[in-house]
Amino acid sequence: MDDLLVGRRLRLERLGVARARALAAGDFSSVDAAPGWPHADTLDGLRLEAEHAETDEQTGFLVVLLATGQVIGDAGWKGGPDADGVAEIGYGLAAPSRGAGLGSELVGLLSTWALAQPDVLRVVAEVLPGNVPSRKALERNHFFMIDAEGGGVGGEYLVYGLDR
Repeated sequence: MDDLLVGRRLRLERLGVARARALAAGDFSSVDAAPGWPHADTLDGLRLEAEHAETDEQTGFLVVLLATGQVIGDAGWKGGPDADGVAEIGYGLAAPSRGAGLGSELVGLLSTWALAQPDVLRVVAEVLPGNVPSRKALERNHFFMIDAEGGGVGGEYLVYGLDR
């Protein structure tokens, strides 16, 4: 699999259709999974990608810790940009990998990749108001809080955005 983006401590590695299908079926032999990965949300996402992705480029990324080569999380976008050039990203880290600034690095890598894609003018991310670490990871990467239909301040989720 290709390593699309490499940071100081993390690498985003394309999941790929075959690996998504194997992981969704419970075969984790293609990855060195860190403690706590995958979690329930990851498995839901893997199943969706295994069912709907037709090419490797339509799959998300595994988040790999450079120091160990272990998969500590997953990330991607939810369907690519819409007609207005807005793409929503999603990401998650295994619980034992949280609290060391890796989320900020992950958001930086993912948003850099997303904004470099054709037709993407803005990247957005939804976060629960009580998820302060995720909010801080977005803010450290210059995301700003926006008000969006179905979300925004006062809704179930806060919506953050970053423009190209």
